[in-house]
Amino acid sequence: MKRLHVHVSVDDLAKSVTFYSALFGARPAVAKPDYAKWMLDDPRVNFAISMRGEKAGVDHFGIQVETPEELAEVYGRLRQAERPVLEEGTTTCCYATSEKAWTSDPQGLLWESFLTSGDSTDYGDDEKLKGFRTASTKAEAYPCCGPKPAPAVETACCSGPGAKK
Repeated sequence: MKRLHVHVSVDDLAKSVTFYSALFGARPAVAKPDYAKWMLDDPRVNFAISMRGEKAGVDHFGIQVETPEELAEVYGRLRQAERPVLEEGTTTCCYATSEKAWTSDPQGLLWESFLTSGDSTDYGDDEKLKGFRTASTKAEAYPCCGPKPAPAVETACCSGPGAKK
C-alpha cells in the first residue's frame, strides 16, 4: 500500500515539532536536530519537516511504496508523465536508506518516489537533487514545451485593497 509523502522546510524545528505533534496527536517517529518525521496511518502519510530547505514552505511531495513491485509500477507511471526523471537508485536521504527517483510537475514542484529499506545515522547527500531541482524549474530545461512561471497571486485575506483587517 502506498503512502503520500510531504516534506516541509521550516525555520524553527522545535516550534514546528510542537505544532505538528499537537495537530497529528502523535510525537515524531524520527526526531533529529535538523529533521522530524511522522508516519501516520490516519491520514496515511509520511510527513517530514526539516531545516534543510532553501526557504520555509512545501519542499516536495512523494509517493512511498512498500514493495519493489509497487516501486516499478510508480516508475512506469513517471515515464508516462513525460517529464525528466532523476533515478538515484539506492541512496541515503532523510536518515534513511532508500531506492528513489525524482521528477517535477509542470510548475517545478518536486515529486519523490521511493522504497525505504532501512534507517541511517546520516542525513545523506543531496547534491544530485540540487542540480535536478535547479534544472527542473527552468524553462530552458524543456526547450520545446517548458513550464511557464506561475503568475504572482496576492491573497485577498492578507494583502491588497480587499484585505481584511
